[in-house]
Amino acid sequence: MSRRVVVVGAGFHGCSAALRLSNQGYEVTVIDKAYAGRHASGVNAGGVRRLGRHPAEIPLAIAAWERWQNMANIVGDDCGFRPVGQIKVAENDNDMVILNEREHQLQNLGYHHEKLINRDELRKRLPALAGHCPGGLTCDGDGFANPYRTVTAWRREAERQGACFREGIEITGIEPKGNGWRLSGGEEHFDADLLVNCAGAWAGELCKWLGEPVPITAEAPMLMITERLSPFLGTVVGATSRPLSFKQFENGTVLIGGGVRGVVDTVRHVAETRLDGLAENADTVVSLFPFMKEARIMRTWAGVEAVMQDHIPVIGLSSQHDNVIHAFGFSAHGYQLGPITGEIVADLAMEREPKLPITPFSIQRFQTPCPE
Repeated sequence: MSRRVVVVGAGFHGCSAALRLSNQGYEVTVIDKAYAGRHASGVNAGGVRRLGRHPAEIPLAIAAWERWQNMANIVGDDCGFRPVGQIKVAENDNDMVILNEREHQLQNLGYHHEKLINRDELRKRLPALAGHCPGGLTCDGDGFANPYRTVTAWRREAERQGACFREGIEITGIEPKGNGWRLSGGEEHFDADLLVNCAGAWAGELCKWLGEPVPITAEAPMLMITERLSPFLGTVVGATSRPLSFKQFENGTVLIGGGVRGVVDTVRHVAETRLDGLAENADTVVSLFPFMKEARIMRTWAGVEAVMQDHIPVIGLSSQHDNVIHAFGFSAHGYQLGPITGEIVADLAMEREPKLPITPFSIQRFQTPCPE
């Protein structure tokens, strides 16, 4: 069995892989160009949801949701998980048609965690919501957690299990060495029997070096946080036809996000907000919760997310090398899946069939077959 593992990327998925591999006796080194959770995992909206998942992701989302219930026993911290439920609001009759079709689609697939609700039930759950909304789609038991606290908890538990984290080191090259790999980072070199690519928005560079390029882009979802407001919202709210993630924390502040994009500076490896995009997100909130017009925005920011062409991740073995595992490209909705990623990576490392279906996430889906 390969014993030395290098995980590139110290986001949630990298920390999850490091923890599970360390548990299995591997010698794990995690390398990150910045620090754990810097670009995506630690600065996102913190949604823990099965609601609205791509059908291929649903088995993973359900399994991950089960791990969230037991988070304190896994890493010694509940990571701020609050199972307050999530609701996708319909703003008009066309939205209700979309949500109705979604419920039927899932039922036909054998899933029943998403439920359509009418105007009256929606009003009971969201009394502050504007009256024009005719209904919604709910997923009870979904909720939110604290992203940076989560990454930190998983990193610390991985370290307790023996993983070594090296931050502030940018990988600049990969070359074969014996039956494994040598990674270069500045003047340092790291040897590995097994390479795990959890490099997020920078995973595509590693794929190029490995001879299996993928259609990946870096995008910058923006978020805002308000001043403290009197309690008015107990669940997480999304919109059907517009990007929105809207939630109120226990301290009264309200987070507004959901996917409106900022700008990624690829030279400085940072994301910047766009005022017009923030205004668009704010307009959505005001149309659903009119009293929010008076709320003051205290802070804005953006993360850097890896987005795949088909908006589902790459999880699985390399198509070119039997000692490379990929777990990247979660397309701005991977936070909830973090607890399960490491289990899949560990299964693959140990040459075991993963308990969950990952064929749809194979990197081979982007490779053009050779003509006959």
